[in-house]
Amino acid sequence: MHIIPLPQTLTPGQKLARGTCRHLASLGFACVEELVPTSGLRVDVMALGPKGEVWIIECKSSRLDFQTDRKWQGYLDWCDRFFWAVDTDFPVELLPEGTGLILADAYDGDLVRMGPVSKLAGARRKSVTQIFARTAAQRLQYYRDPAPSQNRIEI
Repeated sequence: MHIIPLPQTLTPGQKLARGTCRHLASLGFACVEELVPTSGLRVDVMALGPKGEVWIIECKSSRLDFQTDRKWQGYLDWCDRFFWAVDTDFPVELLPEGTGLILADAYDGDLVRMGPVSKLAGARRKSVTQIFARTAAQRLQYYRDPAPSQNRIEI
């Protein structure tokens, strides 16, 4: 088995997101990190499930990180379920009731508490799914061709 080393430049939050995404992938979810569902909001992880369910996971690396977050409630309108992803040292008693919980590190995660379902309306689900798909496709294209404007042919 070939093990790819963990990049040394990841922040604590990025490590949580990585482990969370790896765990969700094992459950059949596709994940996009740092997705903007609407102006003014940037979610740490959005996950699209095998049945079209949309989950948002907010990664918190410390008590201060959680206490200074003023936007998380705005994410609730953009998903079917909401979760926090924290490490095993995080004081989970700070996290609000009625939200999901994932314990994670840079390599994996464990879904400890399922977030309650709040189904998206059809029009919102279509919008979120399109944003998810476009963001994922644009990032994949950038990965394949990081400077597309340099390759344009003028007509």
